[in-house]
Amino acid sequence: MDIMLFHSTYGLRTAVGAAADRLRAAGHEVWTPDLFEGRTFESVEEAMAFKSDLGMEELLKRAITAAAPLSERGLVYAGFSLGAAVAQNLALGDEKARGLLLLHGTSDIADNASVDGLPVQLHVADPDPFEPHDWLTAWYLRMGRAGADVEVYRYPGAGHLYTDPELPDHDEKAADETWRVGLAFLETL
Repeated sequence: MDIMLFHSTYGLRTAVGAAADRLRAAGHEVWTPDLFEGRTFESVEEAMAFKSDLGMEELLKRAITAAAPLSERGLVYAGFSLGAAVAQNLALGDEKARGLLLLHGTSDIADNASVDGLPVQLHVADPDPFEPHDWLTAWYLRMGRAGADVEVYRYPGAGHLYTDPELPDHDEKAADETWRVGLAFLETL
């Protein structure tokens, strides 16, 4: 499987490389574009300020530029938090997308979004301050109306970016389960 994996608002950090290596070890080809052009952050406040200054439109432009040469392959889009939002936007706009693996995040869905049974799997902390229950319920319903085949996995007590071992949010048990389920999902595509 060809996977385009987008980093979180912290930037292209070690944890993203480790995730890509885990996916490669499972037999996948993985790309990890650096949407922040080398910038990484230690605090969420710093990271969010940089993202805000850069703007979502610019981030999506950079992501599209990275993915476009490979989209003919039928990519699986994946990402962490902000990267999940980016991945979702690209997958919903790419008729050749084979799947969408969202870790810790979602995005708005355009009213006219339409996919034909796109397999989508979301892994999210429960509760998650960035993905509240009401938002996730509405997101799930809208994805279904758009034609996606959605699975949601919630991890009670985990922090927002619980798969990143370098952050205080890390939850080893939840991370291991996420990767076990996520890798099995990718095998079905």
